[in-house]
Amino acid sequence: MKLKLMITLFLFSGIVAYANAKNGEKTGTDVGNKAPEITAQSINGELLSLSSLKGKTVLIDFWASWCPPCRRENPNVVEAYSKYKDSKFKSGEGFTIFSVSLDNDKKAWQKAISDDNLSWENHVSDLQGWNSAPAALYGIRSIPMNFLIDANGIIVAKNLRGAELEKTLNQLLIK
Repeated sequence: MKLKLMITLFLFSGIVAYANAKNGEKTGTDVGNKAPEITAQSINGELLSLSSLKGKTVLIDFWASWCPPCRRENPNVVEAYSKYKDSKFKSGEGFTIFSVSLDNDKKAWQKAISDDNLSWENHVSDLQGWNSAPAALYGIRSIPMNFLIDANGIIVAKNLRGAELEKTLNQLLIK
């Protein structure tokens, strides 16, 4: 079942990339590219898609419960979410996080979300650890890693840590 879901997700991502290429948009993980689509299961087993957040500024955050640097970075991400979630940006309204976990233990993943007060709704994982389909799609080799996308799904920055995340979000605000 998991293999079938992974194959379906990869095929869907390829179709989206083809459609974007026909529209003149380059899909990829470089700044200026359209962010590749991610569709994965939430903690509740629902399928969540990155594209469902269009219209908001989104931080795609790759992390795991077992990753000490990720856990140390989580308070910065929580602070940014709390401060900017209702803000108006140059390319849309609101800010949210699309957390992609590289866990393979669902209970540890759930506990870390609770312990670190990751209060946003968009938490996904295929519970495949380093074999995660979204991580492969984004070329993730180490975590934490993140991509900031604008309301149109275009990557505007990546690998933002600590004060850099807040500084970048502040630059994107309507003033």
